[in-house]
Amino acid sequence: MPEFVHTVGARSHRFADLKALLAKASPARAGDRLAGIAASNAEERVAAQMALAELPLKTFLDQSVVDYDADDITRLSIDSHDTAAFGPVAHLTVGDFRNWLLAYETEAAELAAVAPGLTPEMAAAVSKIMRIQDMVLVARKISVVTRFRNTLGLPGCLSNRLQPNHPTDDVKGIAASLLDGLLYGCGDAVIGINPATDNLQQVIRLNHLLADVIATYAIPTQSCILTHVTTTMQAMAQGAPVDLVFQSIGGSEATNRSFGVTQSMLSEAAAMARALQRGSVGDNVMYFETGQGSALSANAYHGVDQQTMEVRAYGLARAFSPLLVNSVVGFIGPEYLNGREIIRAGIEDHFCGKLLGLPMGVDICYTNHADADQDDMDTLLTLLGAAGVTYIMGVPGADDIMLNYQSTSFHDALYLRQLLNLKPAPEFEDWLAAGCIVSNGITLQPAVENHRLLQLVEMDNNETLP
Repeated sequence: MPEFVHTVGARSHRFADLKALLAKASPARAGDRLAGIAASNAEERVAAQMALAELPLKTFLDQSVVDYDADDITRLSIDSHDTAAFGPVAHLTVGDFRNWLLAYETEAAELAAVAPGLTPEMAAAVSKIMRIQDMVLVARKISVVTRFRNTLGLPGCLSNRLQPNHPTDDVKGIAASLLDGLLYGCGDAVIGINPATDNLQQVIRLNHLLADVIATYAIPTQSCILTHVTTTMQAMAQGAPVDLVFQSIGGSEATNRSFGVTQSMLSEAAAMARALQRGSVGDNVMYFETGQGSALSANAYHGVDQQTMEVRAYGLARAFSPLLVNSVVGFIGPEYLNGREIIRAGIEDHFCGKLLGLPMGVDICYTNHADADQDDMDTLLTLLGAAGVTYIMGVPGADDIMLNYQSTSFHDALYLRQLLNLKPAPEFEDWLAAGCIVSNGITLQPAVENHRLLQLVEMDNNETLP
């Protein structure tokens, strides 16, 4: 495999192979420094970025950062590549591709048409030579629309995952969070619970709980219990009312093996969920979460930088036409990203995911021991709103008391919707208006003591939701 050389002044910088070039060109990242693959200084980083900008896009079809024979994500990317879709940009270098993306003439239709022709490494490469404002502008042009019980990703919309986690899966605790979130107009992306345990019977119980709430109040949304895919498959086999199948995924076969996941397993789960026919307006049944650093954490990164490995996970997700994908960008910890790096990484993830044709959300978050604060999160939140993010998280008080990390609150969704004149999914907005929760896009303050949704918390702990 040929090395890459770029000269800055009197000094020549050499990069042994494609993955070394991508790693050195990557903006500063704690995980890459930990892995020993980051640029040694700013000059080397700029030299790598300049060399990358001169690289023909076709190079990524001829050279792989992870060996084809050793990795099923590489094989998926190469074997499913759409040559016809790639045609309009096949003659470009990475730098020319950046200019094409930013051109006034390149609009939503052109971006959607070229997406199947892009490999994850192409998307990762171009992001490394783009400023944040470049990525925001291009991502804003892209709309990826998916459907299950409502329509997500339409221009001018911002959706929200209502996340009513509880450290003991207490019914009344979950119900209180549900009530709070729904009255703030949240929950149109999904009502998704991270269960306190992976116990099958508990997962079945939580699926019934959310299905009953959605049916009782005729809420045009979908539910998901974020357990391992094999547990969800067992739950479906026992008749549980599963809407979406969740799974965390990574950017290499070895990473997914560490998660206990294979592509064939995901295919089987997707087929099982579609066979239930629980969607009313569509059949996008998969929900994937990712995060920069997971491959490094699993020692399954093959010497590839963490951002490129992240985008490779999107290549896997794309094969399953998911309803939702989101990067849990700051959850894995400060060993991989600090506050400043979280901001850039969140924009990269959203941009690259949408560029590949995915319905991208971002969990704008940080762990309690990270060098980050709420100002960092407000900055990323606002940038993602401007970039047209599909959805964000809605956690009571922004503090997840089960997962012990800081995310975004119901108020944060209202902030973005008010600031940027964004609306929920149209079916969900109609339901909110009919329930006197919103009017003309503005969240009201209903008399909660008289509101029908109060039934959610008027029960004993032994009861299911009404």
